[in-house]
Amino acid sequence: MAGEHRLLALKAFDGTKAGVKGLVDAGVTAVPSIFHHQPDHRHRHLTVPVIDLSSMSSGRAAVVAQVKAAAETVGFFQVVNHGVPEGAMSAMLSAVRSFNDSPVEAKAPYYTRDRARRVRYQSNVDLFTSPAAQWRDTLFMEMPAEPHELPAACRGVAPEYAGLVQERLGRTLLGLLSEALGLRRGYLEEEQGCLEGVSVAGHYYPACPEPHLTLLGTIGHSDCNFLTVLLQVAR
Repeated sequence: MAGEHRLLALKAFDGTKAGVKGLVDAGVTAVPSIFHHQPDHRHRHLTVPVIDLSSMSSGRAAVVAQVKAAAETVGFFQVVNHGVPEGAMSAMLSAVRSFNDSPVEAKAPYYTRDRARRVRYQSNVDLFTSPAAQWRDTLFMEMPAEPHELPAACRGVAPEYAGLVQERLGRTLLGLLSEALGLRRGYLEEEQGCLEGVSVAGHYYPACPEPHLTLLGTIGHSDCNFLTVLLQVAR
Protein backbone atom coordinates (compact mmCIF):
# COMPACT_ATOMS: atom_id res chain seq x y z
CA MET A 1 0.00 0.00 0.00
CA ALA A 2 2.88 2.36 0.74
CA GLY A 3 4.21 1.90 -2.80
CA GLU A 4 0.79 2.53 -4.30
CA HIS A 5 0.32 5.66 -2.20
CA ARG A 6 3.72 6.98 -3.33
CA LEU A 7 2.92 6.31 -6.99
CA LEU A 8 -0.35 8.23 -6.67
CA ALA A 9 1.50 11.12 -5.03
CA LEU A 10 4.10 11.15 -7.80
CA LYS A 11 1.43 11.15 -10.50
CA ALA A 12 -0.47 13.94 -8.76
CA PHE A 13 2.66 16.06 -8.50
CA ASP A 14 3.68 15.42 -12.10
CA GLY A 15 0.16 16.12 -13.29
CA THR A 16 0.27 19.71 -12.07
CA LYS A 17 2.96 20.47 -14.70
CA ALA A 18 4.14 23.13 -12.27
CA GLY A 19 7.19 21.40 -10.82
CA VAL A 20 8.72 22.16 -7.47
CA LYS A 21 8.31 25.88 -8.16
CA GLY A 22 4.57 25.26 -8.23
CA LEU A 23 4.71 23.88 -4.70
CA VAL A 24 6.60 26.95 -3.51
CA ASP A 25 4.23 29.32 -5.29
CA ALA A 26 1.31 27.52 -3.63
CA GLY A 27 2.81 28.35 -0.24
CA VAL A 28 3.87 24.86 0.83
CA THR A 29 5.35 24.89 4.33
CA ALA A 30 6.37 21.22 4.52
CA VAL A 31 8.35 19.15 2.03
CA PRO A 32 6.12 16.36 0.61
CA SER A 33 7.27 12.85 1.49
CA ILE A 34 8.15 12.04 -2.13
CA PHE A 35 11.11 14.43 -1.70
CA HIS A 36 12.36 13.00 1.60
CA HIS A 37 15.94 11.69 1.46
CA GLN A 38 17.70 9.53 3.99
CA PRO A 39 20.44 11.45 5.84
CA ASP A 40 23.85 11.05 4.26
CA HIS A 41 26.56 11.21 6.91
CA ARG A 42 29.46 10.57 4.58
CA HIS A 43 32.03 13.36 4.53
CA ARG A 44 33.48 14.30 1.17
CA HIS A 45 36.73 16.23 1.05
CA LEU A 46 37.75 16.99 -2.50
CA THR A 47 40.12 19.49 -4.04
CA VAL A 48 38.89 20.57 -7.46
CA PRO A 49 41.74 21.25 -9.93
CA VAL A 50 41.64 24.72 -11.50
CA ILE A 51 43.00 25.01 -15.03
CA ASP A 52 43.81 28.39 -16.55
CA LEU A 53 43.28 28.11 -20.29
CA SER A 54 44.97 31.45 -20.93
CA SER A 55 48.32 29.85 -20.13
CA MET A 56 48.15 27.66 -23.24
CA SER A 57 49.82 30.36 -25.32
CA SER A 58 53.01 30.02 -23.31
CA GLY A 59 52.86 26.38 -22.27
CA ARG A 60 50.26 24.16 -23.90
CA ALA A 61 52.03 20.95 -22.87
CA ALA A 62 51.69 21.94 -19.21
CA VAL A 63 47.94 22.52 -19.62
CA VAL A 64 47.55 19.16 -21.36
CA ALA A 65 49.32 17.55 -18.42
CA GLN A 66 46.98 19.29 -15.97
CA VAL A 67 43.90 18.13 -17.90
CA LYS A 68 45.23 14.58 -18.04
CA ALA A 69 45.91 14.49 -14.30
CA ALA A 70 42.48 15.92 -13.46
CA ALA A 71 40.66 13.52 -15.80
CA GLU A 72 42.51 10.50 -14.44
CA THR A 73 42.08 11.32 -10.75
CA VAL A 74 39.09 13.56 -9.99
CA GLY A 75 37.11 13.20 -13.21
CA PHE A 76 36.31 16.90 -13.50
CA PHE A 77 37.99 20.28 -13.17
CA GLN A 78 37.26 24.00 -13.15
CA VAL A 79 38.41 26.13 -16.05
CA VAL A 80 39.10 29.86 -15.94
CA ASN A 81 39.84 32.34 -18.74
CA HIS A 82 37.92 30.10 -21.13
CA GLY A 83 36.76 32.76 -23.57
CA VAL A 84 33.00 32.53 -23.07
CA PRO A 85 31.90 36.14 -22.36
CA GLU A 86 30.58 36.97 -18.92
CA GLY A 87 27.62 38.69 -20.56
CA ALA A 88 26.56 35.52 -22.35
CA MET A 89 26.79 33.45 -19.17
CA SER A 90 24.84 36.00 -17.13
CA ALA A 91 22.18 36.23 -19.84
CA MET A 92 21.76 32.45 -19.88
CA LEU A 93 21.31 32.30 -16.12
CA SER A 94 18.83 35.17 -16.25
CA ALA A 95 16.85 33.45 -19.01
CA VAL A 96 16.53 30.25 -16.97
CA ARG A 97 15.39 32.25 -13.94
CA SER A 98 12.92 34.20 -16.04
CA PHE A 99 11.39 31.03 -17.47
CA ASN A 100 11.02 29.41 -14.06
CA ASP A 101 9.52 32.58 -12.59
CA SER A 102 6.88 32.63 -15.36
CA PRO A 103 3.25 31.72 -14.57
CA VAL A 104 2.36 28.03 -14.63
CA GLU A 105 0.21 28.56 -17.72
CA ALA A 106 3.26 29.77 -19.66
CA LYS A 107 5.46 26.84 -18.59
CA ALA A 108 2.94 23.99 -18.75
CA PRO A 109 3.06 23.60 -22.59
CA TYR A 110 6.75 22.68 -22.27
CA TYR A 111 6.23 20.21 -19.43
CA THR A 112 6.72 16.71 -20.81
CA ARG A 113 8.49 13.37 -20.35
CA ASP A 114 8.47 12.71 -24.08
CA ARG A 115 12.16 12.41 -24.99
CA ALA A 116 11.30 12.92 -28.64
CA ARG A 117 10.61 16.59 -27.93
CA ARG A 118 13.72 18.72 -28.26
CA VAL A 119 12.62 21.15 -25.56
CA ARG A 120 11.43 19.63 -22.29
CA TYR A 121 10.52 21.15 -18.95
CA GLN A 122 10.10 18.73 -16.07
CA SER A 123 10.86 18.03 -12.44
CA ASN A 124 13.27 15.11 -12.01
CA VAL A 125 13.96 13.07 -15.13
CA ASP A 126 13.91 9.97 -12.91
CA LEU A 127 10.87 11.00 -10.87
CA PHE A 128 9.17 7.59 -11.11
CA THR A 129 12.28 5.45 -10.68
CA SER A 130 14.42 7.13 -8.01
CA PRO A 131 14.00 6.36 -4.29
CA ALA A 132 13.31 10.04 -3.60
CA ALA A 133 12.82 13.10 -5.77
CA GLN A 134 15.22 16.04 -5.79
CA TRP A 135 14.06 19.56 -4.99
CA ARG A 136 14.58 21.01 -8.47
CA ASP A 137 13.05 21.65 -11.89
CA THR A 138 14.86 21.45 -15.23
CA LEU A 139 14.47 23.06 -18.64
CA PHE A 140 16.26 20.90 -21.23
CA MET A 141 16.97 22.27 -24.73
CA GLU A 142 18.58 20.26 -27.52
CA MET A 143 20.44 22.43 -30.02
CA PRO A 144 19.98 23.52 -32.66
CA ALA A 145 16.33 24.28 -31.95
CA GLU A 146 13.85 26.28 -33.96
CA PRO A 147 12.95 29.63 -32.31
CA HIS A 148 9.29 28.62 -31.94
CA GLU A 149 10.36 25.51 -30.01
CA LEU A 150 12.08 27.52 -27.29
CA PRO A 151 10.38 29.43 -24.47
CA ALA A 152 10.26 33.16 -25.13
CA ALA A 153 12.73 33.88 -22.32
CA CYS A 154 15.38 31.69 -23.98
CA ARG A 155 14.92 32.29 -27.71
CA GLY A 156 17.55 34.95 -28.17
CA VAL A 157 19.88 33.64 -25.50
CA ALA A 158 20.18 29.85 -25.44
CA PRO A 159 21.30 29.35 -29.08
CA GLU A 160 23.96 32.04 -28.74
CA TYR A 161 25.21 30.69 -25.42
CA ALA A 162 25.31 27.10 -26.71
CA GLY A 163 27.24 28.22 -29.78
CA LEU A 164 29.81 30.13 -27.74
CA VAL A 165 30.36 27.21 -25.37
CA GLN A 166 30.65 24.82 -28.29
CA GLU A 167 33.08 26.89 -30.36
CA ARG A 168 35.18 28.65 -27.72
CA LEU A 169 35.28 26.12 -24.91
CA GLY A 170 34.15 22.74 -26.22
CA ARG A 171 36.61 22.69 -29.10
CA THR A 172 39.45 23.71 -26.80
CA LEU A 173 38.65 21.07 -24.19
CA LEU A 174 38.28 18.30 -26.76
CA GLY A 175 41.66 19.25 -28.21
CA LEU A 176 43.29 19.12 -24.78
CA LEU A 177 41.63 15.80 -23.95
CA SER A 178 42.72 14.34 -27.29
CA GLU A 179 46.32 15.30 -26.60
CA ALA A 180 46.04 13.99 -23.03
CA LEU A 181 45.14 10.62 -24.57
CA GLY A 182 48.24 10.76 -26.75
CA LEU A 183 46.20 11.47 -29.90
CA ARG A 184 46.30 14.30 -32.38
CA ARG A 185 44.53 17.50 -31.28
CA GLY A 186 41.47 17.15 -33.53
CA TYR A 187 40.78 13.46 -32.91
CA LEU A 188 37.79 13.64 -30.55
CA GLU A 189 36.12 16.43 -32.51
CA GLU A 190 36.78 15.37 -36.09
CA GLU A 191 36.96 11.58 -35.96
CA GLN A 192 34.63 10.85 -33.05
CA GLY A 193 32.17 13.74 -33.51
CA CYS A 194 32.26 14.65 -29.81
CA LEU A 195 31.47 18.31 -30.51
CA GLU A 196 28.14 17.48 -32.13
CA GLY A 197 24.76 17.46 -30.42
CA VAL A 198 25.11 20.26 -27.88
CA SER A 199 22.30 20.55 -25.32
CA VAL A 200 21.55 23.06 -22.57
CA ALA A 201 20.03 21.90 -19.27
CA GLY A 202 18.96 24.69 -16.93
CA HIS A 203 18.42 23.45 -13.36
CA TYR A 204 16.37 25.58 -10.99
CA TYR A 205 16.33 25.16 -7.20
CA PRO A 206 13.39 26.99 -5.58
CA ALA A 207 13.51 28.02 -1.92
CA CYS A 208 12.87 25.02 0.30
CA PRO A 209 10.93 25.19 3.60
CA GLU A 210 12.68 22.12 5.06
CA PRO A 211 16.07 21.71 3.36
CA HIS A 212 17.23 19.16 5.92
CA LEU A 213 14.64 16.66 4.66
CA THR A 214 15.46 16.70 0.96
CA LEU A 215 18.35 17.11 -1.47
CA LEU A 216 19.33 20.53 -2.76
CA GLY A 217 21.70 19.67 -5.56
CA THR A 218 22.18 16.34 -7.25
CA ILE A 219 22.91 12.77 -6.30
CA GLY A 220 25.92 10.85 -7.55
CA HIS A 221 25.39 10.00 -11.21
CA SER A 222 27.01 9.58 -14.62
CA ASP A 223 25.92 11.70 -17.57
CA CYS A 224 25.22 9.91 -20.85
CA ASN A 225 27.00 12.53 -22.98
CA PHE A 226 30.72 12.72 -23.70
CA LEU A 227 31.44 15.99 -21.92
CA THR A 228 29.44 18.12 -19.46
CA VAL A 229 30.23 21.81 -19.00
CA LEU A 230 28.71 23.24 -15.83
CA LEU A 231 27.99 26.94 -15.52
CA GLN A 232 28.19 27.58 -11.80
CA VAL A 233 26.01 30.22 -10.18
CA ALA A 234 28.10 32.69 -8.22
CA ARG A 235 27.07 33.03 -4.57
